[in-house]
Amino acid sequence: MAFVLVGVGAAGYLYLQHLAGNVTTTDVGSAGASNFSKDEAFSVLIIGTDKRTGEGNEGYGDKGSSGHADTTILLHVAEDRSNATALSIPRDLIVDIPDCPTKQEDGSERIVAGQRAVRFNRSLGENGRDPGCTMLTVEENTGIEVDHFMMADFNAVKTLTSAVDGVDVCVEKAVNDKDSKLVLPAGESKVEGEQALAFVRTRKSFGNSGDLDRIKVQQQFLGSLMRKMSSGDTLTSPSKLLKLAEAATEALTVDKAIGSVGTLKDVALELKKVPTKNITFTTVPVKDNPAETVKATVVFDETKAPQVFDMIANDVSFTEVKRQKKKEKDAEAARLKGTKAPASEVRVRIQNGGAVAGSAQKTLQYLQVEEGVTKSENVGNAPAALAKTTLEYGPDQADQARRLADIMGLPGSALKPGESVTNSQGLPSITLTLGKDFKGAGVKLDAPVEAPDVEKSTADKVKCAS
Repeated sequence: MAFVLVGVGAAGYLYLQHLAGNVTTTDVGSAGASNFSKDEAFSVLIIGTDKRTGEGNEGYGDKGSSGHADTTILLHVAEDRSNATALSIPRDLIVDIPDCPTKQEDGSERIVAGQRAVRFNRSLGENGRDPGCTMLTVEENTGIEVDHFMMADFNAVKTLTSAVDGVDVCVEKAVNDKDSKLVLPAGESKVEGEQALAFVRTRKSFGNSGDLDRIKVQQQFLGSLMRKMSSGDTLTSPSKLLKLAEAATEALTVDKAIGSVGTLKDVALELKKVPTKNITFTTVPVKDNPAETVKATVVFDETKAPQVFDMIANDVSFTEVKRQKKKEKDAEAARLKGTKAPASEVRVRIQNGGAVAGSAQKTLQYLQVEEGVTKSENVGNAPAALAKTTLEYGPDQADQARRLADIMGLPGSALKPGESVTNSQGLPSITLTLGKDFKGAGVKLDAPVEAPDVEKSTADKVKCAS
């Protein structure tokens, strides 16, 4: 939502002062105490509440709700602005909510007691919890530091989409949802106002009608909204910019540290530096709650979630990782291409680097007797244990390495170009180190380890909801 403030910055000081009066701020104490810095990585927790505020919203959300964390996205922007990740947090994720200090109207502080093993959406609104409580909950459960928050209600979707004359969406099948009142033909459509709100709120039109599928639709919608806000059609139209600036600032409630329009403009300028192709939308990896017979909530996937959190905390780009992995795989595959020396010309030293005892000797016998690699020798144990089997070779030994890799079924990642070494006879030799993954003499090894498999999309691409 802050994108538009870049364009209106040139409109003049007085207008910015007017916009400042639109923004609502909340003092969340130490949870949002850090000042915004243009030179550091930053994380903003974007919260959409289910509070029934605003005209025409009486039928949405929970009646009498103080505003739960209905839709929550942790936006992390890397220090070098090369990438950003928007991590959706399911409302029905089971988490521990920590004790939370909250500011009262009289300036005093009250500690709201925490709760264990409850839905994430209860971190806001219930028992007087403010957005600072949601920030602390995210920090405690992910290990990612949260610097600021931006909060909006149902009106935000309606006013922002109307301000940009609608947002383009795409659905694989025609939609006619009686609950959300969403009616769309198959293919691409433009939604705004009430229809846009229905699009992001509908559950029964996509996937298995659950919150996780709704999150995917919301991510697609937000990517489209970002493209529309940052498009030349919007940023070069003074009337659209002013309309959008009014809508954005009126829709926002933020922490005091970024509560000025000038600071929000700075946030926008820093976010604008990130190429949209490197803004990744993904969701916290989860699985069904094993404690439930009728599945209604989810828990962290203990295998994938920590890896995702670590990547975000360390500014690692999901899109860049994918490109780097492809680059590495291409380079590894290239090592296997080219001429292969005859087996009788392969000179190899075999050592045990973590395989079952006796593996080096059995491999020696296999290579000499069954594969004709007669110039081979067992040199005992490696200096250190390895998780993966490796084959090291010198500049003029690539053809020998390719032949042995072919015999043993080694992936390209196992081949390690380096310096030549000599065998017991003083002749140049390649070195085969059997790692913990070694499966036995004559058994070919599998392909390399894959990166964490999580669903993701980027802000620059259109994707149809299904």
